[in-house]
Amino acid sequence: MANYLVIVESPAKAKTINKYLGKNYTVIASMGHLRDLPKSSLGIDTEHNYEPKYITIRGKGELLAKLKKAAKAADKVFLATDPDREGEAISWHLAEILGVDKNKKCRITFNEVTKGAVTASLKNPRPIDIKLVDAQQARRVLDRIVGYKISPLLWKKVRKGLSAGRVQSVATRLVVDREREIEAFEPKEYWTINAVLADAKGKKVIEARYYGIGGKKKELTSFDEADAVKKKAEGAEFNVTSAVYGEKQKHPSPPFTTSTLQQEASRKLGFTARRTMAAAQILYEGVAVPGRGTLGLITYMRTDSLRITPEAIDAARGIIGARFGAEYLPQKARVYKTGKSAQDAHEAIRPTMADIFPEMIKGSVPADQYKLYKLIWERFIASQMASAVYKTLSAEMDANGVTFRASGSSVSFPGYRAVYIDGTDAEEKKDVRRLAAIEKGMSFKASEILDEQHFTEPPARYTEASLIKTMEENGIGRPSTYAPTISTILGRDYVQREKRMLKPTELGNIVTDIMSENFSDIVNVEFTADMEQQLDNIEAGTESWVSVVDAFYKPFEKTLEKAEQSIEKVEIKDEESDEICEKCGRRMVIKLGKYGKFLACPGFPECRNAKPILKDTGVKCPKCGGRIVERKSQRGKKYYSCENAPKCDFVLWDEPLQTPCPKCGGIMTRKYLKKGSLTVCTNSGCESNKAREKKTEKQKEEK
Repeated sequence: MANYLVIVESPAKAKTINKYLGKNYTVIASMGHLRDLPKSSLGIDTEHNYEPKYITIRGKGELLAKLKKAAKAADKVFLATDPDREGEAISWHLAEILGVDKNKKCRITFNEVTKGAVTASLKNPRPIDIKLVDAQQARRVLDRIVGYKISPLLWKKVRKGLSAGRVQSVATRLVVDREREIEAFEPKEYWTINAVLADAKGKKVIEARYYGIGGKKKELTSFDEADAVKKKAEGAEFNVTSAVYGEKQKHPSPPFTTSTLQQEASRKLGFTARRTMAAAQILYEGVAVPGRGTLGLITYMRTDSLRITPEAIDAARGIIGARFGAEYLPQKARVYKTGKSAQDAHEAIRPTMADIFPEMIKGSVPADQYKLYKLIWERFIASQMASAVYKTLSAEMDANGVTFRASGSSVSFPGYRAVYIDGTDAEEKKDVRRLAAIEKGMSFKASEILDEQHFTEPPARYTEASLIKTMEENGIGRPSTYAPTISTILGRDYVQREKRMLKPTELGNIVTDIMSENFSDIVNVEFTADMEQQLDNIEAGTESWVSVVDAFYKPFEKTLEKAEQSIEKVEIKDEESDEICEKCGRRMVIKLGKYGKFLACPGFPECRNAKPILKDTGVKCPKCGGRIVERKSQRGKKYYSCENAPKCDFVLWDEPLQTPCPKCGGIMTRKYLKKGSLTVCTNSGCESNKAREKKTEKQKEEK
């Protein structure tokens, strides 16, 4: 009886696949890469075609021995790592280590971890795609050269522990440049005028906004201009000169790619890119579904393709017809075009089985996995639904020579919105209102005319979602690199997260300036995008990976030599705190560690006193009377506890407020939501909480 060995990357994936295959198959996880470049040196022979010097990763010796033994005993070895460049490279390394012939049919790939996909792949093995391997190897070599050549220079000139990278340095520069745009921004004054129009009985009909004079658009840039217009319109008849009723359609968004999934999970769920990908990985590899066993619930989650198989489309249309009716189905299935720069190696992110509804896994998987699966399922189903239809009104009116405009819309047919509303459309939901019955020739009086001063706003800081969007639009990185890149620039303290916004640190500014002045190509958006294109060309077989690396390295080497001479030492002084070291009496300084900033004695190594930074909230602990201070967990999450911890176990996850509860005198907290915030009393039985809950329930009923 034949004995087959299947090697995958993760234990979870191995466990799922093992349940699909018979007793003739042994499934083992490689735990990612088994070989990599050495940490102690460059590991690349720049004199001989940039040959990488791979070594076995420390701690993988026992696993390697197990794999060798299993491969020797097997009649056939199948390499089933992920279906992308990185997965292909892992399979190539495994083949090298285990003595598997790379030119024979040893490689299997599948876009989803389902029984059908896995068994089908076993029937259609292929040789290892050396072009994919070359593309990954080129990326690895380029990243190693940049990192290992520039990073020591930064250590010498700035401080130890810094790093540079082809993608991370560009991402940091984007955040830095945006912050400088904000700082340089000069606000400009402008005014708006809104007229509340009423019928003869004084009942509000519609609200109209100032547009211009005599039908021509004119901005109001001062109080005097706004006041003159307001006085002209006060008491005047608002004569409707045109009223156009129409209809518009809004089409559903396509299913998710890696980028759009990360963006939408940030907007709708408040997930970081890293958190999104962690949950997606588990959903892909397999979770237990009540009554169905262990299943991979979504397709491969690193993709920039919008392609969907006809079978998956048919399944979605079947569910739409059964659940919502024929009117919710477009006549033809929707086909979405993938962008020119996309690799299109596999499908968009979708449920592997559309008939596994989100509610079927609720309670049986962690909250993150359920929320993300629900998001993916709803977006996919909605992508095959009919368009939403709106009735619209656009009216123009004259008030003593002043032109006002009014518009409105209402949903006449929800279409895909019955299932899913995009995060970017959330505000639109508020604007949808009943259309007023307005016709040309009608006239109204204004019950109220409101003028308001405004100032133009600077561009917004990047969020993780908007940074990923910008990186994708500019061809910086690939789906697999977005989340790690953001984690890196946050971890290096080049960028900080402030209420979901990304802000550069002093260190981020310094390093970006050094990189911009001395390694302009590395932090150039167009150069980085062009390099990504060259990696794609290697994958397509139109360029050699050695020639691509060589074309980069030779001028880079000269630039590096010049930079070593020209970059001056930058001294970043430790920020002094108000804390006095209780051991030696020195004023403690703020330093950066693995888990963020902390207080340390400047007398190191004579005095080794160090402690976390405790930001006083101004609120007293209800248990012991100590100060409630702000802390950070090892995962970087903010929380609040008593300064006397661990002796005192009082903990809050929401920000405590100095003003006590007006009802019970307890601690009030500010709970940050997706939109706005909410003040909540920590006493769950407090009347203030009960009143708020009743109000919320009433609002839900009214909707």
